[in-house]
Amino acid sequence: MVKQSEWRRGQGLRAAGAVLAGLVLLAACGGGADGDDEPAVPPAASGTLEQLAAKARCEPDLQTDAEEIRQADCATGEGRYVLATFATDRGQREWINEANDYGGSYLVGRKWVAVGDAKVVAALRGRLGGTVETASPHHSGNSGGGGSEGGHSGHHGS
Repeated sequence: MVKQSEWRRGQGLRAAGAVLAGLVLLAACGGGADGDDEPAVPPAASGTLEQLAAKARCEPDLQTDAEEIRQADCATGEGRYVLATFATDRGQREWINEANDYGGSYLVGRKWVAVGDAKVVAALRGRLGGTVETASPHHSGNSGGGGSEGGHSGHHGS
């Protein structure tokens, strides 16, 4: 007769084995990332707007220089994009949530974002690392940004 403690140990080992098998399968599949166009992605870059622009090989044309956000237009051989840095993580997320209403591709790092077409963002990812986020224009549903929806009208007037 199997004792209850032996039975529980066997159940725990089977569960651990199932989790391990799942992790191995996930790793073999690349963790869900397609990576077909990008053989190697560096760790997400960090730094000032100018430091990030230098890593991205662009000469930034500064458009906004405020305490909360610094934003510049950039152009490289791949195309044009906007590079922005933020004072806080929350400020960055609020900006991205607002920008998502207009669609586009975003390369997101810690306290910075680059916005451009998908081809430009893919090329930048090879230099800056980060995570690609894509939004459709006028997406439906809540993006979960944690901001108050009460005062949000969808579009801003003049």
